[in-house]
Amino acid sequence: MRAQIPSLSDRLTWLRAFRDAVRESHPTLCGLASEEIGKTTFEAMVADVMPLVASMGWHLRRAKSILGPRRVGGGGLFGFGHAVERHRLPVGRVLIIATWNYPVQLVGIQLVQAVLAGNAVVVKPSERAPRTQAALLDLAIRAADAIPSMRGSIEVRSASREEGRRVLAEERFDHVVFTGSTAVGRAIAEVCAQRLIPTTLELSGSDSAIVLDDADAVAAARAVFMGFTSNAGQTCMAPRRALVMRRAYAAFCDELARLVAGARRVTLVDAAAAEATHRAASAAISAGGRSIAGALEPVDGRAMRPVAVLDCPVDGDRSEDLLDALFMGRHFGPALAVRAVDSLEEAFALHARVGQYLATSIWTRHPSVDLVARAEACGSSLVHFNSVLLPSAHPAIAITGTGASGWGGSRGESGLVGLTREVFVTRTSRFVSAPLDEPSAKVQSFLSKFIAWPRAPKPASPASSRPEQQQHLFAAETAAKTQEKVHA
Repeated sequence: MRAQIPSLSDRLTWLRAFRDAVRESHPTLCGLASEEIGKTTFEAMVADVMPLVASMGWHLRRAKSILGPRRVGGGGLFGFGHAVERHRLPVGRVLIIATWNYPVQLVGIQLVQAVLAGNAVVVKPSERAPRTQAALLDLAIRAADAIPSMRGSIEVRSASREEGRRVLAEERFDHVVFTGSTAVGRAIAEVCAQRLIPTTLELSGSDSAIVLDDADAVAAARAVFMGFTSNAGQTCMAPRRALVMRRAYAAFCDELARLVAGARRVTLVDAAAAEATHRAASAAISAGGRSIAGALEPVDGRAMRPVAVLDCPVDGDRSEDLLDALFMGRHFGPALAVRAVDSLEEAFALHARVGQYLATSIWTRHPSVDLVARAEACGSSLVHFNSVLLPSAHPAIAITGTGASGWGGSRGESGLVGLTREVFVTRTSRFVSAPLDEPSAKVQSFLSKFIAWPRAPKPASPASSRPEQQQHLFAAETAAKTQEKVHA
Protein backbone atom coordinates (compact mmCIF):
# COMPACT_ATOMS: atom_id res chain seq x y z
CA MET A 1 0.00 0.00 0.00
CA ARG A 2 1.53 3.33 -1.04
CA ALA A 3 1.60 6.27 1.35
CA GLN A 4 0.72 9.10 -1.04
CA ILE A 5 0.09 9.98 -4.67
CA PRO A 6 3.39 9.97 -6.59
CA SER A 7 4.34 13.18 -8.36
CA LEU A 8 3.84 13.39 -12.11
CA SER A 9 7.62 13.55 -12.46
CA ASP A 10 7.99 10.22 -10.65
CA ARG A 11 5.25 8.67 -12.75
CA LEU A 12 7.00 9.74 -15.94
CA THR A 13 10.28 8.31 -14.62
CA TRP A 14 8.46 5.02 -14.04
CA LEU A 15 7.05 5.06 -17.57
CA ARG A 16 10.49 5.60 -19.11
CA ALA A 17 11.89 2.67 -17.13
CA PHE A 18 8.90 0.47 -18.00
CA ARG A 19 9.27 1.32 -21.69
CA ASP A 20 12.98 0.47 -21.62
CA ALA A 21 12.20 -2.87 -19.96
CA VAL A 22 9.53 -3.74 -22.55
CA ARG A 23 11.90 -2.90 -25.38
CA GLU A 24 14.62 -5.10 -23.92
CA SER A 25 12.30 -8.00 -23.04
CA HIS A 26 10.10 -7.98 -26.14
CA PRO A 27 11.44 -11.32 -27.52
CA THR A 28 10.35 -13.04 -24.30
CA LEU A 29 6.93 -11.36 -24.35
CA CYS A 30 6.37 -12.30 -28.00
CA GLY A 31 7.42 -15.88 -27.39
CA LEU A 32 5.02 -16.27 -24.47
CA ALA A 33 2.14 -14.74 -26.45
CA SER A 34 2.82 -17.17 -29.27
CA GLU A 35 2.80 -20.15 -26.91
CA GLU A 36 -0.38 -19.18 -25.07
CA ILE A 37 -2.55 -17.60 -27.78
CA GLY A 38 -1.20 -19.21 -30.93
CA LYS A 39 -0.26 -16.03 -32.80
CA THR A 40 3.09 -15.87 -34.55
CA THR A 41 5.97 -14.13 -32.80
CA PHE A 42 6.08 -11.60 -35.67
CA GLU A 43 2.42 -10.75 -35.19
CA ALA A 44 2.95 -10.42 -31.45
CA MET A 45 5.80 -8.01 -32.13
CA VAL A 46 4.01 -5.72 -34.61
CA ALA A 47 0.48 -5.91 -33.17
CA ASP A 48 1.20 -6.16 -29.44
CA VAL A 49 4.61 -4.78 -28.51
CA MET A 50 5.02 -2.03 -31.10
CA PRO A 51 1.65 -0.32 -30.39
CA LEU A 52 2.39 -0.44 -26.66
CA VAL A 53 5.83 1.13 -27.10
CA ALA A 54 4.35 3.79 -29.41
CA SER A 55 1.68 4.58 -26.82
CA MET A 56 4.31 4.86 -24.09
CA GLY A 57 6.22 7.42 -26.16
CA TRP A 58 3.05 9.40 -26.88
CA HIS A 59 2.18 9.54 -23.18
CA LEU A 60 5.70 10.64 -22.27
CA ARG A 61 5.35 13.56 -24.69
CA ARG A 62 1.77 14.54 -23.85
CA ALA A 63 1.17 13.71 -20.19
CA LYS A 64 2.24 17.07 -18.76
CA SER A 65 -0.03 19.06 -21.06
CA ILE A 66 -2.98 16.72 -20.45
CA LEU A 67 -2.63 16.17 -16.71
CA GLY A 68 -1.03 19.43 -15.60
CA PRO A 69 -2.96 22.42 -14.15
CA ARG A 70 -4.70 24.59 -16.73
CA ARG A 71 -6.07 28.12 -16.45
CA VAL A 72 -9.75 28.41 -17.29
CA GLY A 73 -10.89 31.66 -18.86
CA GLY A 74 -13.95 32.98 -20.62
CA GLY A 75 -16.10 33.50 -17.53
CA GLY A 76 -17.42 36.88 -18.57
CA LEU A 77 -18.86 38.87 -15.68
CA PHE A 78 -18.50 35.85 -13.38
CA GLY A 79 -14.81 35.65 -14.16
CA PHE A 80 -14.15 39.22 -13.01
CA GLY A 81 -11.75 39.15 -10.06
CA HIS A 82 -11.56 35.34 -10.02
CA ALA A 83 -8.70 33.15 -11.25
CA VAL A 84 -9.80 29.61 -12.12
CA GLU A 85 -7.57 26.56 -12.56
CA ARG A 86 -8.54 23.03 -13.50
CA HIS A 87 -6.54 20.26 -11.86
CA ARG A 88 -6.69 16.54 -12.65
CA LEU A 89 -6.40 14.12 -9.75
CA PRO A 90 -6.43 10.31 -9.79
CA VAL A 91 -9.78 8.67 -9.19
CA GLY A 92 -8.18 6.43 -6.54
CA ARG A 93 -7.99 2.65 -6.89
CA VAL A 94 -8.48 1.16 -10.36
CA LEU A 95 -9.15 -2.48 -11.26
CA ILE A 96 -8.09 -3.67 -14.72
CA ILE A 97 -9.62 -6.97 -15.83
CA ALA A 98 -7.34 -7.94 -18.70
CA THR A 99 -8.22 -9.66 -21.95
CA TRP A 100 -6.24 -12.26 -23.88
CA ASN A 101 -6.43 -11.54 -27.62
CA TYR A 102 -3.77 -8.82 -27.50
CA PRO A 103 -2.20 -9.81 -24.17
CA VAL A 104 0.59 -7.22 -24.20
CA GLN A 105 -0.85 -4.22 -26.01
CA LEU A 106 -4.28 -3.85 -24.41
CA VAL A 107 -3.51 -4.40 -20.74
CA GLY A 108 -0.19 -2.59 -21.21
CA ILE A 109 -1.79 0.63 -22.46
CA GLN A 110 -4.53 0.47 -19.83
CA LEU A 111 -1.90 0.01 -17.12
CA VAL A 112 0.16 2.94 -18.43
CA GLN A 113 -2.87 5.23 -18.38
CA ALA A 114 -4.08 4.17 -14.95
CA VAL A 115 -0.66 4.53 -13.30
CA LEU A 116 0.27 7.72 -15.17
CA ALA A 117 -3.00 9.28 -13.99
CA GLY A 118 -1.76 8.70 -10.44
CA ASN A 119 -3.96 5.78 -9.44
CA ALA A 120 -3.21 2.69 -7.41
CA VAL A 121 -3.84 -0.19 -9.81
CA VAL A 122 -4.91 -3.80 -9.38
CA VAL A 123 -4.66 -6.09 -12.42
CA LYS A 124 -6.52 -9.38 -12.85
CA PRO A 125 -4.71 -11.08 -15.78
CA SER A 126 -6.56 -13.17 -18.33
CA GLU A 127 -6.79 -16.87 -17.57
CA ARG A 128 -5.86 -17.50 -21.22
CA ALA A 129 -2.61 -15.52 -21.20
CA PRO A 130 -1.41 -15.70 -17.59
CA ARG A 131 2.31 -16.15 -18.28
CA THR A 132 2.50 -13.42 -20.91
CA GLN A 133 0.78 -10.89 -18.72
CA ALA A 134 2.65 -11.97 -15.59
CA ALA A 135 5.92 -11.26 -17.42
CA LEU A 136 4.68 -7.83 -18.57
CA LEU A 137 3.38 -6.88 -15.13
CA ASP A 138 6.61 -8.00 -13.50
CA LEU A 139 8.46 -5.47 -15.66
CA ALA A 140 6.04 -2.74 -14.59
CA ILE A 141 6.35 -3.59 -10.89
CA ARG A 142 10.15 -3.74 -11.03
CA ALA A 143 10.20 -0.27 -12.59
CA ALA A 144 7.86 1.02 -9.88
CA ASP A 145 9.83 -0.55 -7.02
CA ALA A 146 12.92 1.42 -8.08
CA ILE A 147 11.09 4.68 -7.24
CA PRO A 148 10.21 5.06 -3.53
CA SER A 149 6.97 6.96 -4.10
CA MET A 150 5.80 4.39 -6.68
CA ARG A 151 6.19 1.29 -4.53
CA GLY A 152 2.87 -0.45 -4.02
CA SER A 153 1.23 1.35 -6.97
CA ILE A 154 0.68 -1.91 -8.90
CA GLU A 155 -0.81 -5.11 -7.50
CA VAL A 156 -1.52 -8.34 -9.36
CA ARG A 157 -4.20 -10.89 -8.59
CA SER A 158 -4.65 -14.49 -9.72
CA ALA A 159 -5.56 -15.03 -13.38
CA SER A 160 -8.51 -17.36 -12.71
CA ARG A 161 -12.10 -16.45 -13.56
CA GLU A 162 -13.11 -17.11 -9.97
CA GLU A 163 -10.60 -14.49 -8.83
CA GLY A 164 -12.26 -11.91 -11.06
CA ARG A 165 -15.62 -12.53 -9.39
CA ARG A 166 -14.04 -12.47 -5.93
CA VAL A 167 -12.14 -9.25 -6.49
CA LEU A 168 -15.25 -7.46 -7.72
CA ALA A 169 -17.33 -8.71 -4.83
CA GLU A 170 -14.89 -8.27 -1.96
CA GLU A 171 -12.56 -5.39 -2.78
CA ARG A 172 -13.36 -1.71 -3.13
CA PHE A 173 -12.45 0.18 -6.30
CA ASP A 174 -13.07 3.66 -7.63
CA HIS A 175 -13.06 2.61 -11.30
CA VAL A 176 -13.12 -0.68 -13.20
CA VAL A 177 -11.67 -1.19 -16.70
CA PHE A 178 -12.75 -4.28 -18.61
CA THR A 179 -12.08 -5.52 -22.14
CA GLY A 180 -13.97 -8.58 -23.33
CA SER A 181 -17.34 -9.93 -24.37
CA THR A 182 -20.63 -8.08 -24.13
CA ALA A 183 -22.11 -10.77 -21.89
CA VAL A 184 -19.35 -10.49 -19.29
CA GLY A 185 -19.35 -6.71 -19.64
CA ARG A 186 -23.04 -6.60 -18.74
CA ALA A 187 -22.41 -8.73 -15.65
CA ILE A 188 -19.56 -6.46 -14.52
CA ALA A 189 -21.65 -3.34 -15.16
CA GLU A 190 -24.45 -4.77 -13.02
CA VAL A 191 -22.13 -5.52 -10.09
CA CYS A 192 -20.47 -2.10 -10.30
CA ALA A 193 -23.79 -0.27 -10.62
CA GLN A 194 -24.92 -1.68 -7.27
CA ARG A 195 -21.93 0.06 -5.66
CA LEU A 196 -21.91 3.14 -7.94
CA ILE A 197 -18.47 2.30 -9.32
CA PRO A 198 -17.76 3.93 -12.72
CA THR A 199 -16.61 1.60 -15.47
CA THR A 200 -14.83 1.64 -18.80
CA LEU A 201 -16.18 -1.24 -20.88
CA GLU A 202 -14.46 -2.03 -24.17
CA LEU A 203 -16.69 -4.82 -25.45
CA SER A 204 -17.10 -6.76 -28.66
CA GLY A 205 -17.33 -5.07 -32.03
CA SER A 206 -19.03 -6.42 -35.13
CA ASP A 207 -18.22 -3.92 -37.82
CA SER A 208 -18.66 -3.57 -41.56
CA ALA A 209 -16.45 -2.75 -44.51
CA ILE A 210 -18.56 -0.81 -47.03
CA VAL A 211 -17.16 -0.75 -50.57
CA LEU A 212 -18.61 1.88 -52.91
CA ASP A 213 -18.84 1.72 -56.71
CA ASP A 214 -15.89 4.08 -57.22
CA ALA A 215 -13.56 2.28 -54.80
CA ASP A 216 -10.35 0.50 -55.65
CA ALA A 217 -11.99 -2.91 -55.23
CA VAL A 218 -8.73 -4.86 -55.31
CA ALA A 219 -7.15 -2.72 -52.59
CA ALA A 220 -10.34 -3.02 -50.56
CA ALA A 221 -10.34 -6.81 -50.83
CA ARG A 222 -6.71 -7.04 -49.75
CA ALA A 223 -7.25 -4.79 -46.73
CA VAL A 224 -10.45 -6.54 -45.68
CA PHE A 225 -8.71 -9.91 -45.97
CA MET A 226 -5.91 -8.65 -43.75
CA GLY A 227 -8.48 -7.29 -41.31
CA PHE A 228 -10.55 -10.43 -40.82
CA THR A 229 -7.56 -12.81 -40.72
CA SER A 230 -5.18 -10.81 -38.50
CA ASN A 231 -4.73 -12.41 -35.10
CA ALA A 232 -6.75 -15.35 -36.47
CA GLY A 233 -9.80 -13.10 -36.71
CA GLN A 234 -9.73 -12.45 -32.97
CA THR A 235 -9.80 -8.66 -33.15
CA CYS A 236 -12.74 -6.64 -31.84
CA MET A 237 -12.31 -3.94 -34.50
CA ALA A 238 -11.96 -6.36 -37.43
CA PRO A 239 -14.61 -6.34 -40.19
CA ARG A 240 -17.16 -9.13 -39.82
CA ARG A 241 -18.94 -8.37 -43.10
CA ALA A 242 -18.21 -6.70 -46.43
CA LEU A 243 -21.09 -4.80 -48.05
CA VAL A 244 -20.05 -4.21 -51.65
CA MET A 245 -21.88 -2.15 -54.27
CA ARG A 246 -22.65 -3.91 -57.55
CA ARG A 247 -20.09 -2.26 -59.81
CA ALA A 248 -17.24 -3.15 -57.44
CA TYR A 249 -18.57 -6.58 -56.45
CA ALA A 250 -16.95 -8.79 -59.12
CA ALA A 251 -13.47 -7.29 -58.78
CA PHE A 252 -13.70 -7.39 -54.99
CA CYS A 253 -14.79 -11.04 -54.91
CA ASP A 254 -12.20 -12.13 -57.49
CA GLU A 255 -9.33 -10.71 -55.44
CA LEU A 256 -10.78 -11.98 -52.17
CA ALA A 257 -11.18 -15.49 -53.64
CA ARG A 258 -7.54 -15.50 -54.73
CA LEU A 259 -6.39 -14.49 -51.25
CA VAL A 260 -8.60 -16.99 -49.41
CA ALA A 261 -7.53 -19.81 -51.73
CA GLY A 262 -3.88 -19.17 -50.90
CA ALA A 263 -4.37 -18.63 -47.18
CA ARG A 264 -2.76 -20.89 -44.61
CA ARG A 265 -4.49 -22.27 -41.57
CA VAL A 266 -4.44 -19.94 -38.59
CA THR A 267 -4.41 -20.94 -34.93
CA LEU A 268 -7.19 -19.69 -32.66
CA VAL A 269 -7.11 -19.46 -28.89
CA ASP A 270 -8.81 -22.84 -28.47
CA ALA A 271 -10.77 -25.53 -30.32
CA ALA A 272 -14.11 -24.16 -29.11
CA ALA A 273 -13.48 -20.81 -30.83
CA ALA A 274 -12.56 -22.58 -34.08
CA GLU A 275 -15.66 -24.79 -33.91
CA ALA A 276 -17.97 -21.82 -33.24
CA THR A 277 -16.57 -19.94 -36.24
CA HIS A 278 -16.88 -23.02 -38.45
CA ARG A 279 -20.50 -23.60 -37.35
CA ALA A 280 -21.46 -20.03 -38.20
CA ALA A 281 -19.95 -20.31 -41.69
CA SER A 282 -21.49 -23.75 -42.26
CA ALA A 283 -24.96 -22.54 -41.24
CA ALA A 284 -24.69 -19.57 -43.61
CA ILE A 285 -23.74 -21.88 -46.49
CA SER A 286 -26.58 -24.28 -45.67
CA ALA A 287 -29.01 -21.35 -45.81
CA GLY A 288 -27.94 -20.31 -49.32
CA GLY A 289 -24.56 -18.64 -48.94
CA ARG A 290 -21.59 -19.72 -51.05
CA SER A 291 -18.08 -20.38 -49.79
CA ILE A 292 -15.76 -18.23 -51.86
CA ALA A 293 -13.16 -21.03 -51.94
CA GLY A 294 -15.54 -23.87 -52.73
CA ALA A 295 -15.83 -26.57 -50.08
CA LEU A 296 -15.70 -25.55 -46.45
CA GLU A 297 -12.77 -27.33 -44.84
CA PRO A 298 -13.21 -28.82 -41.35
CA VAL A 299 -11.25 -27.43 -38.42
CA ASP A 300 -8.18 -29.21 -37.09
CA GLY A 301 -8.18 -28.73 -33.34
CA ARG A 302 -7.87 -25.00 -32.86
CA ALA A 303 -6.61 -24.39 -36.41
CA MET A 304 -8.76 -23.47 -39.41
CA ARG A 305 -8.46 -21.92 -42.84
CA PRO A 306 -9.97 -18.43 -43.28
CA VAL A 307 -13.39 -18.50 -44.93
CA ALA A 308 -15.55 -15.95 -46.75
CA VAL A 309 -19.22 -16.60 -47.56
CA LEU A 310 -20.81 -14.81 -50.53
CA ASP A 311 -24.51 -13.88 -50.56
CA CYS A 312 -24.45 -14.45 -46.82
CA PRO A 313 -28.03 -14.72 -45.45
CA VAL A 314 -29.30 -12.16 -42.98
CA ASP A 315 -32.95 -13.15 -42.52
CA GLY A 316 -32.88 -15.07 -39.26
CA ASP A 317 -33.54 -13.89 -35.73
CA ARG A 318 -30.75 -11.45 -34.89
CA SER A 319 -30.25 -12.71 -31.34
CA GLU A 320 -30.53 -16.50 -31.49
CA ASP A 321 -30.85 -18.00 -34.97
CA LEU A 322 -27.62 -19.60 -36.20
CA LEU A 323 -28.72 -18.89 -39.78
CA ASP A 324 -27.42 -15.33 -39.74
CA ALA A 325 -24.81 -15.76 -37.00
CA LEU A 326 -22.03 -15.15 -39.51
CA PHE A 327 -23.52 -11.96 -40.90
CA MET A 328 -24.34 -10.64 -37.44
CA GLY A 329 -20.78 -11.35 -36.32
CA ARG A 330 -21.59 -13.71 -33.47
CA HIS A 331 -18.22 -15.40 -33.91
CA PHE A 332 -14.64 -14.51 -33.05
CA GLY A 333 -12.55 -16.02 -35.77
CA PRO A 334 -11.35 -15.70 -39.40
CA ALA A 335 -14.70 -15.71 -41.22
CA LEU A 336 -16.25 -12.96 -43.34
CA ALA A 337 -19.79 -12.42 -44.61
CA VAL A 338 -20.01 -10.80 -48.07
CA ARG A 339 -23.13 -9.27 -49.63
CA ALA A 340 -23.77 -7.17 -52.70
CA VAL A 341 -25.80 -3.99 -52.15
CA ASP A 342 -27.52 -1.66 -54.58
CA SER A 343 -27.05 1.59 -52.69
CA LEU A 344 -25.29 3.26 -49.82
CA GLU A 345 -28.64 3.42 -48.03
CA GLU A 346 -28.97 -0.37 -48.21
CA ALA A 347 -25.42 -0.80 -46.90
CA PHE A 348 -26.03 1.47 -43.92
CA ALA A 349 -29.37 -0.25 -43.21
CA LEU A 350 -27.69 -3.67 -43.09
CA HIS A 351 -24.88 -2.25 -40.98
CA ALA A 352 -27.45 -0.81 -38.55
CA ARG A 353 -28.98 -4.27 -37.91
CA VAL A 354 -25.97 -5.37 -35.91
CA GLY A 355 -25.89 -2.96 -32.97
CA GLN A 356 -22.19 -3.38 -32.13
CA TYR A 357 -19.81 -0.80 -33.54
CA LEU A 358 -16.19 0.06 -32.88
CA ALA A 359 -14.50 0.73 -36.24
CA THR A 360 -16.28 1.00 -39.59
CA SER A 361 -14.36 0.92 -42.88
CA ILE A 362 -15.57 2.74 -46.01
CA TRP A 363 -13.90 2.44 -49.39
CA THR A 364 -14.25 5.20 -51.97
CA ARG A 365 -12.07 7.46 -54.10
CA HIS A 366 -14.15 10.49 -53.10
CA PRO A 367 -14.86 10.77 -49.35
CA SER A 368 -17.13 13.81 -49.61
CA VAL A 369 -18.19 15.96 -46.67
CA ASP A 370 -21.68 14.47 -46.87
CA LEU A 371 -20.34 10.91 -46.88
CA VAL A 372 -18.08 11.62 -43.92
CA ALA A 373 -21.05 13.03 -41.99
CA ARG A 374 -23.18 9.98 -42.79
CA ALA A 375 -20.36 7.64 -41.81
CA GLU A 376 -19.87 9.46 -38.52
CA ALA A 377 -23.53 8.83 -37.71
CA CYS A 378 -23.30 5.07 -38.27
CA GLY A 379 -22.50 4.29 -34.64
CA SER A 380 -18.74 3.73 -34.60
CA SER A 381 -16.29 5.96 -32.75
CA LEU A 382 -13.70 5.20 -35.43
CA VAL A 383 -14.35 5.49 -39.18
CA HIS A 384 -11.62 4.38 -41.59
CA PHE A 385 -11.67 5.64 -45.16
CA ASN A 386 -9.73 3.29 -47.43
CA SER A 387 -8.11 1.30 -44.65
CA VAL A 388 -8.82 -1.38 -42.07
CA LEU A 389 -7.34 -1.70 -38.56
CA LEU A 390 -3.91 -0.15 -39.19
CA PRO A 391 -4.74 3.51 -38.38
CA SER A 392 -6.32 2.43 -35.09
CA ALA A 393 -2.82 1.74 -33.72
CA HIS A 394 -2.20 5.50 -33.59
CA PRO A 395 -1.65 6.18 -29.87
CA ALA A 396 -3.83 9.30 -29.87
CA ILE A 397 -6.90 7.42 -31.14
CA ALA A 398 -9.33 6.38 -28.44
CA ILE A 399 -11.58 3.34 -28.63
CA THR A 400 -15.06 4.17 -27.40
CA GLY A 401 -17.89 1.71 -27.74
CA THR A 402 -21.57 2.53 -28.14
CA GLY A 403 -24.58 0.37 -27.35
CA ALA A 404 -23.65 -3.27 -26.90
CA SER A 405 -20.00 -2.42 -27.56
CA GLY A 406 -19.68 -0.69 -24.21
CA TRP A 407 -18.86 2.82 -23.02
CA GLY A 408 -16.00 4.97 -21.88
CA GLY A 409 -12.83 5.82 -23.75
CA SER A 410 -9.83 3.52 -23.75
CA ARG A 411 -6.47 4.80 -25.07
CA GLY A 412 -5.73 8.29 -26.32
CA GLU A 413 -6.38 11.46 -24.35
CA SER A 414 -9.94 10.49 -23.40
CA GLY A 415 -8.71 7.18 -21.99
CA LEU A 416 -6.14 8.97 -19.83
CA VAL A 417 -8.42 11.70 -18.50
CA GLY A 418 -11.18 9.15 -17.96
CA LEU A 419 -9.09 7.76 -15.10
CA THR A 420 -8.85 11.16 -13.40
CA ARG A 421 -11.29 13.46 -11.67
CA GLU A 422 -11.46 17.19 -12.26
CA VAL A 423 -10.95 19.62 -9.39
CA PHE A 424 -11.48 23.33 -10.06
CA VAL A 425 -9.55 25.72 -7.82
CA THR A 426 -10.58 29.39 -7.72
CA ARG A 427 -8.65 32.35 -6.29
CA THR A 428 -10.57 35.56 -5.70
CA SER A 429 -9.07 39.04 -5.56
CA ARG A 430 -9.28 40.84 -2.21
CA PHE A 431 -10.94 43.72 -4.04
CA VAL A 432 -13.98 41.57 -4.84
CA SER A 433 -16.42 41.43 -1.92
CA ALA A 434 -19.44 39.20 -1.47
CA PRO A 435 -22.74 41.10 -2.06
CA LEU A 436 -24.88 41.31 1.07
CA ASP A 437 -27.85 43.36 -0.18
CA GLU A 438 -29.63 44.02 -3.44
CA PRO A 439 -27.79 46.64 -5.50
CA SER A 440 -29.26 50.01 -6.37
CA ALA A 441 -31.85 50.44 -9.09
CA LYS A 442 -29.17 51.95 -11.31
CA VAL A 443 -26.97 48.86 -10.99
CA GLN A 444 -29.95 46.57 -11.58
CA SER A 445 -30.81 48.53 -14.73
CA PHE A 446 -27.23 48.15 -15.93
CA LEU A 447 -27.35 44.38 -15.34
CA SER A 448 -30.62 44.13 -17.23
CA LYS A 449 -29.08 45.94 -20.20
CA PHE A 450 -25.97 43.77 -19.90
CA ILE A 451 -28.08 40.60 -20.24
CA ALA A 452 -29.76 41.92 -23.39
CA TRP A 453 -26.51 43.09 -25.04
CA PRO A 454 -25.48 42.67 -27.78
CA ARG A 455 -28.75 42.70 -29.65
CA ALA A 456 -29.16 40.99 -32.98
CA PRO A 457 -29.13 43.49 -35.87
CA LYS A 458 -32.49 44.28 -37.41
CA PRO A 459 -33.07 42.66 -40.80
CA ALA A 460 -32.62 45.00 -43.73
CA SER A 461 -35.77 46.01 -45.59
CA PRO A 462 -36.10 44.79 -49.18
CA ALA A 463 -35.83 48.35 -50.49
CA SER A 464 -32.56 48.98 -48.73
CA SER A 465 -31.00 45.60 -49.33
CA ARG A 466 -29.14 46.71 -52.45
CA PRO A 467 -26.74 49.67 -52.63
CA GLU A 468 -28.04 50.59 -56.11
CA GLN A 469 -31.61 50.82 -54.84
CA GLN A 470 -30.49 52.95 -51.88
CA GLN A 471 -28.72 55.37 -54.22
CA HIS A 472 -31.79 55.64 -56.46
CA LEU A 473 -34.09 56.29 -53.50
CA PHE A 474 -31.77 58.97 -52.13
CA ALA A 475 -31.58 60.66 -55.54
CA ALA A 476 -35.36 60.60 -55.90
CA GLU A 477 -35.87 62.07 -52.41
CA THR A 478 -33.32 64.83 -53.10
CA ALA A 479 -34.97 65.72 -56.41
CA ALA A 480 -38.41 65.87 -54.78
CA LYS A 481 -37.17 68.19 -52.01
CA THR A 482 -35.49 70.45 -54.58
CA GLN A 483 -38.71 70.74 -56.56
CA GLU A 484 -40.65 71.63 -53.40
CA LYS A 485 -38.23 74.48 -52.64
CA VAL A 486 -38.49 75.80 -56.22
CA HIS A 487 -42.28 75.85 -56.13
CA ALA A 488 -42.24 77.49 -52.74
